[in-house]
Amino acid sequence: MGPAATRRRYGIEEGTILIVAERDEGILLQPVALVPIETYSRERKAEFLLSNAVDGADYSRAVTEVRDLGLDPDSIPHAKPADDSSDAD
Repeated sequence: MGPAATRRRYGIEEGTILIVAERDEGILLQPVALVPIETYSRERKAEFLLSNAVDGADYSRAVTEVRDLGLDPDSIPHAKPADDSSDAD
């Protein structure tokens, strides 16, 4: 049986990425899923920090973290928490 027939027999689609591992019993072919790694700019991280604050105190902490990133919180588009009793901005 050739490679294509073996692949079809085990339901492995053409182009599937496989891990090939040697075992005492033979070779193990294991399909893997490739997931792209998402990276965020400092500005995007700042947006997450500011927009995910749940109250005024949390927002104040987020503002401090954003400033620690070297960014001005007022220059980052974001939603402030409904309970923004902070004087951070």
